[in-house]
Amino acid sequence: MAERLCAREVVTALADDATFAELPAPARQSRPDGPLAWPGYDDSRARAAERTGEQESVVCGTARVDGVRAVLIAFEFGFLGGSLGQRTGDRLEAAYAYARERRFPVVPLVATGGSRMQEGMLALTQLQRVARQSALTREAGLAQVAVLRDPTTGGGWATLGAGADVVLALPGAQVGFAGSRVRPADADPAAYTAEAQVTAGAADAVVRPQELRGTLGRWLRLLTCPSTTPAPPPEPLGETSVLPVTGWDAVRRARSPQRPRAGAYLDAYFTERTAIGGDRCGGTDPDGMLCGFGTHEGRTVAYAAQTGTATRPAGYRTAARLIRLADRLGIPVLTLVDTPGAANDAEAERQGAGAAIADLFGAVASARTPVTTLVIGEGGSGGALALAAPGNTWATPDSYFSVIAPELAAAILKRPPREVESTADQLRIRPQDLVELGVIRGIAGG
Repeated sequence: MAERLCAREVVTALADDATFAELPAPARQSRPDGPLAWPGYDDSRARAAERTGEQESVVCGTARVDGVRAVLIAFEFGFLGGSLGQRTGDRLEAAYAYARERRFPVVPLVATGGSRMQEGMLALTQLQRVARQSALTREAGLAQVAVLRDPTTGGGWATLGAGADVVLALPGAQVGFAGSRVRPADADPAAYTAEAQVTAGAADAVVRPQELRGTLGRWLRLLTCPSTTPAPPPEPLGETSVLPVTGWDAVRRARSPQRPRAGAYLDAYFTERTAIGGDRCGGTDPDGMLCGFGTHEGRTVAYAAQTGTATRPAGYRTAARLIRLADRLGIPVLTLVDTPGAANDAEAERQGAGAAIADLFGAVASARTPVTTLVIGEGGSGGALALAAPGNTWATPDSYFSVIAPELAAAILKRPPREVESTADQLRIRPQDLVELGVIRGIAGG
């Protein structure tokens, strides 16, 4: 179980010194024992107020976090389990509206057991209010970075938590739609943890408490730095002195174990970078697709980079998520193409490979923010093309791009293995061929 700090302790731990300013609470006419006249509800609220020093289950205000002004929404779990009622909804709605008015990002610091039973369906419908405010904030191009504390369950997880652009979580925090008292008796408790949600692609990272302020500040800086200038393609890191002589030479160089991969390119390109993880649909592809935001020459650039392996459906969905988020925030995107192709095993088909690739094609095609692509290795068929920017794709000298791998092309054409190399020439897959065909803009470093 993660350490449970009260709302104001969490705010103090994250906010720069003396920068937190609490927002006024909206007024609401009181009714004896609430909207349902629930016996003893007023007494429960009074005890909660005496115990915590708060009048509601959320504390809302503005503060600087590592120098970036944001609206903080801190849940007080000691106040009726951090549950959401009508007055909670009033405060949340006002906080989001204030953020949009001032153009501030929103940081929900979530610790809640769900909706308040003493207010019945009127409490549950506060989730619709929260969802509406979150949607309006997304439409306004403002970032939302959630921090999942212990516990984060029920509607608070399904709106403020899981609905954020970036989701960070404290180690050991209980995180799940079902709270501990309502889940099946035989349910594995390990599935309802922050760590499990990261593994399932529903959260981006588990962050230790002592690192949370710096991590949150870095995310806020990266996500509040829009730019309309396209990201320049990286300089090539591999064998750049000469171009491949034949198509098969291009394939051989692209498949070389010594060729630099995505990690090396990202390290050289960015002074700092922070990853997002997961497709928000239950999947991750950490070995096949690297996605996140970084700083290049003083400005934020989003990146989605293939690593040289067959890309899984979750990798394509994560890249689509990344591109749509960058587009909404006005941040340019860099994509690195390097895959022999999309994963085509039975499990990939069950995970929706075709739909995932289609979704990424759509995200790139509809992006208003500029997208720049560099082919750094293998460009295998549609599984590679889905990540490529139409009209702004470049290639390194040790790469190739092909409608299909030469071996597979030869097999389809019923050619013997000895004709694979000549087939590679016929496909015209070398970087210089791609320039001549108008498929790419140019050769990086040339």
